[in-house]
Amino acid sequence: MFKTLSYYWNAARGYRLKPWKSPYMRWRFETFLGKEADNLTARRFFQLAWKYREHMQRFVDWAAERRGIQRRRHA
Repeated sequence: MFKTLSYYWNAARGYRLKPWKSPYMRWRFETFLGKEADNLTARRFFQLAWKYREHMQRFVDWAAERRGIQRRRHA
């Protein structure tokens, strides 16, 4: 859960209180969900985030693993 919140906090920079308006978050949802994520509203954003929470958790775990590998290579 901490990794998910950390990812969200970094990804929604500038839009932390309105993540559905973030260009990056919109792109991420549209890339993953396609037409289902078109025209995101607050309600639709949270519905999709809840519906696909397990997928998001796997993505965040993968991103954290990649970040760790990058840090080790640059250390």
